[in-house]
Amino acid sequence: MNSSAILYFAKTISGCFSNLQQAQAEPSKFSRINIFFRPLPWEVFRGPWFYSEQSYDYDPWRPYRQGLHHLIVADDHLLMLNFGLRNAIRTAGAGSRPELLASIVAEDRLPRPGCAMVFRQKQDGSFWGEVEPGCKCMIPRDGRLTYLVSEIEFGEDHWVSRDRGFDPSTHAYLWGAENGPLRFSRSHRYGDHLDEAWLLNDHAIS
Repeated sequence: MNSSAILYFAKTISGCFSNLQQAQAEPSKFSRINIFFRPLPWEVFRGPWFYSEQSYDYDPWRPYRQGLHHLIVADDHLLMLNFGLRNAIRTAGAGSRPELLASIVAEDRLPRPGCAMVFRQKQDGSFWGEVEPGCKCMIPRDGRLTYLVSEIEFGEDHWVSRDRGFDPSTHAYLWGAENGPLRFSRSHRYGDHLDEAWLLNDHAIS
C-alpha cells in the first residue's frame, strides 16, 4: 500500500460524523450521536495517532467512549491499534475542543489487547474495517465479560458502524445493534492538513 493511499485513509477517517438523519427518522430506536475522530499532532507520540470519542448530542462533555489509535501499515491492509485513556475525564469533550488534547502524554495510553481494527479499501474508495480475529477484545457489560465484534464502513461522506457483544464461552449474542447499524453523515473534516511526514514513525519508516 503506497503512501498516498495511506494518507487518503487518514484524511478520510478524520472528521465529525452525526446520525442526525437516522435519529430524526426513528427517534424511538436511535439517539442522536456524534463521532469525533481527530488526528493528533505528530509531536504527541511521534507517529500517526488519532483521538476518538463518541457522545450523545445532548451531553457532549460526557462521552461514553474515548480512545487513542495508532495507525500501522501492513502489506494489503491497515491496522488501527486501540488504546484506552487513563484519566479520560481530562480530554472529555476534545472532539469539539481539540485544545484539550494537549494534555495527553504517553503514560495515558492503556492497551486494549485483541481490539485492533483491520481496514481494507473497497472498490468504490470507501473503507471496511472489523475487529481483529480471535474473539479476544473483551468488554465488560452488565456485570459480565463479553467479547466485541465491531464492524465499520466509512467514506468521504458517511460512517456506518455496528458493535455487538458475545459470550466468550458459548458465543451466544448478548448485546448491541438491536435496531441495525448506526448510520452517520460527515459534518466536519479534520484531516485535510495531513501530509506524508505525519505518517512516519519518528520520521523514519518503520
